[in-house]
Amino acid sequence: MFVDVVEIVVKAGDGGNGCVSFRREKYVPKGGPDGGDGGRGGHVFLVADPHLNTLYPFTFQRRFEASRGQHGRGKNQTGRDGTDLYVRVPVGTVVYDEAGRVIADLSEPGQTVLVARGGRGGRGNARFVTPTRQAPYIAEPGEPGEQRRLRLELKLLADVGLVGLPNAGKSTLIRAVSSAKPKVAPYPFTTTVPHLGVVFWKHYRRFVMADIPGLIEGAAQGRGLGLQFLRHIERTRLLLLLVDCQAAAPDPVQAYRTLLQEMAAYSPALLERPRAVVATKGDIAVPNRVERLAAVAARDQTPFFVISAQTGEGLEPLMDWVAETLDRTAPAAVALTTS
Repeated sequence: MFVDVVEIVVKAGDGGNGCVSFRREKYVPKGGPDGGDGGRGGHVFLVADPHLNTLYPFTFQRRFEASRGQHGRGKNQTGRDGTDLYVRVPVGTVVYDEAGRVIADLSEPGQTVLVARGGRGGRGNARFVTPTRQAPYIAEPGEPGEQRRLRLELKLLADVGLVGLPNAGKSTLIRAVSSAKPKVAPYPFTTTVPHLGVVFWKHYRRFVMADIPGLIEGAAQGRGLGLQFLRHIERTRLLLLLVDCQAAAPDPVQAYRTLLQEMAAYSPALLERPRAVVATKGDIAVPNRVERLAAVAARDQTPFFVISAQTGEGLEPLMDWVAETLDRTAPAAVALTTS
């Protein structure tokens, strides 16, 4: 199951208590205090794991607690530090605190961030000896470990994002050029979660394509599934706007304008990404509709392609353009805002 937003609680370990102890050995008069310090509580870290692609495991466990430090002992023995806890999350996870501030963006495999600091161990009575207080019965308790409530939000890492109205042919395209197998059916909203597909193209080129659930008008305000999944195109380097040009589909020019409008309403930065307009289902498309859409794309100075994922028509020039554009496009910078 694909889950991309969860809330968890992390609790670092408490520090161990300091010890009150006095050295008592035969033939050693006035041995003096020898109480050791308590150990530090374990920290809690989040680690980006490239083998994970969903936050689904966090629906079963939402609280993560590191072990506490051991108490100090006599003979100046310091308690053992608590074991640090490493919680693995998918690459692309953004971490927010309770106030909605961004703590970290784990966008690189192996990237690690400290999210809860373990409590300091208390000092034993050997630490409180002074010339005027040579037998202190004083020791400090360990400090409590930090506890925080965090919100984890997954933003998939992909090079190419497929954006379109429901039933525009996004799933069919990603099936045609990669090994991904999203559901394909002749009705809207067959794609309810994002799908990733790895495309191996000419000259050993390799890039990741993301199939995003269909947008509808008002998606940026929460209608349909758009708002829930628009975050997944924030990290893409290139966008393909897919428009269905067959007779039964909505007006292609209006559909194209709707996609631009919803992307701009969600994040104006999306309109600055390299993009192309793709007329889908070219084998059954109405020529007049294709021509009208091509004219609008030309006015916007946006590359235009006509494809049929079923027959393979137009896929090669489209994928050539995608590969060449990615070669000269830097990774997208994601604007992390409070949520």
